Amino acid sequence: MVDMKANPFYLSDEDCKWVEDTIAGMTLEEKIGQLFFNMGASRDEEYLKMTVEQYHIGGIRYNPATADEVYEQNRILQENSKIPLIIACNTENGGDGACVDGTTIGSQTKIGATKDAKYAYQLGYLSNKEAAAIGCNLSFAPVSDILYNWENPVIGLRTYGNDVDRVVEMTKAYLDGAHANPGFCCAAKHFPGDGLDFRDQHVANSVNDYSCEQWDATFGKVYESLIANGLEAIMAGHIMQPAYTRHFNPQIADEDIMPATLSPELIQGLLREKLGFNGMVLTDASHMVGLTCRMKRSDVLPAAIAAGVDMFLFFNEMDEDFESMKQGYLDGRITEERLSDALHRILALKAHMGLHKKAPAQQMPPRAQVHEIIGCKEHLDMQKEISDKSITLVKYKDPEVLPLTPERYKRIMIVYVKGLEAPGLGAIFGKNKVSPAEKLKEKLAAKGFDVFLYESPIAKLMKEMEAGGKPDLNVYFAGKTAISEFVEKQDLIITLVDIAGGFQPVARPAFGMTKGGGEIPWYVHELPVIVIGTKQPFVLADIPQARTYINTYDVLDSTFDALVEKLMTGADAFTGCDPVDAYCGMWDTRL
Repeated sequence: MVDMKANPFYLSDEDCKWVEDTIAGMTLEEKIGQLFFNMGASRDEEYLKMTVEQYHIGGIRYNPATADEVYEQNRILQENSKIPLIIACNTENGGDGACVDGTTIGSQTKIGATKDAKYAYQLGYLSNKEAAAIGCNLSFAPVSDILYNWENPVIGLRTYGNDVDRVVEMTKAYLDGAHANPGFCCAAKHFPGDGLDFRDQHVANSVNDYSCEQWDATFGKVYESLIANGLEAIMAGHIMQPAYTRHFNPQIADEDIMPATLSPELIQGLLREKLGFNGMVLTDASHMVGLTCRMKRSDVLPAAIAAGVDMFLFFNEMDEDFESMKQGYLDGRITEERLSDALHRILALKAHMGLHKKAPAQQMPPRAQVHEIIGCKEHLDMQKEISDKSITLVKYKDPEVLPLTPERYKRIMIVYVKGLEAPGLGAIFGKNKVSPAEKLKEKLAAKGFDVFLYESPIAKLMKEMEAGGKPDLNVYFAGKTAISEFVEKQDLIITLVDIAGGFQPVARPAFGMTKGGGEIPWYVHELPVIVIGTKQPFVLADIPQARTYINTYDVLDSTFDALVEKLMTGADAFTGCDPVDAYCGMWDTRL
């Protein structure tokens, strides 16, 4: 059972009495409701009141909206909830994980490239200062995974790197920064650790296949540090860890090895017993196939709580899931002791936040402060500083290429290469109003360069067809431009590769024609070529012939401003350090 006076809760006798009295006064339905995190489907007042009055939810994580919209949503929820709510946000990269007009501070990988933990502290502090300003009190961060497999589709830019000591240092710094905001807490993820598998638990099984000794020296080291430094909550991932599962249950059959969200061996054995974690455990989102493929949903809900998890993310259909969880208690799959333990951890966290000391109408911070904090100059200045410190010159085989000046390279062609596009919401929400290529073109042109964007043969074909023409495909497949003519048209080429990593294994460039096209920089020995990865930092796997390669980690204006200045200053201006293996473990990418 939980010790509410110990790390991470540190409750007083008075605080503990509130927890005990509150639980003693709850109906069974109220107890079951506290186990749920709801994913808000609406900000309509009637819907919000229904979720707390009918389902008695313990917490909420909502969909993106403006600061004003989120503030009003959280006000309605807290004022109408009998027990104050945990309101979570995904502030992995900045306040933009709490509201759409929040400040992007920088991805964790970008922070890792600075080599300076003070920026991880600022990420934790400033991100969650913005989150707290609109009524949030828990961050689903820091991401505490270690990226050992460059083909991992989930972690992407969400890791501080592949060096254990750096990840330990920076996750702690993030935690310290978040804690500098009074009452604000963190839920690190994704236990027992992602970054080894090349699969995505959103769509398939995922496995951390380290031995117990390997795990202790890597992922275990990260979690030990966070737990020792007051981490309040841990998000269990839908990730199997066979070695430790077998360690705590030597007789277990392979088919019975479960992801952490359903594994008593990993939650009760590894996390609680071995690591001594006394805080709250919650599941990752329950729609992910790494969880849903393991058993019927009606069994998944009580099985997660029975395994030692305290809160379940999220409802699928509210009535159905609520009844499945309740039935799991009534038929004994969730024991009275396990339900009591989960409730004590949930309410102890709320008391640790100080929520029990405020009346419902006092749970929210002053509305007048929202726009003084969200997107303020201090936060934008930090974004700019991190952009300057992080941009990384990964590969530089031709030292004479830099600096770029209009006198040396008047005519610059930008070849814009995008990634394979996964079906789904990314196709809707992932569009930039101005493409990164257009943005870079404008910034270089302002410095006196003549810049133009490459038009691929396929784009020309499409235009001809849309105009009613019948283009001759032989012209594009067989007709080649003379190399001398190609070279004469520009002085330097920038291949700008814009691939967003994460969620389904599609973070690879989508090239056009290999014959007659220029998307793939085959011409690296014909002209100076600079390849720039704007997001996903593993472009060298697909363009190993690049002789000058830069990672920017994002396409923010501040990042591109810093990029142009560094390109025009020279190689010594790049101070970022590769936090992952941008060479992807391949020998030919270094040639």
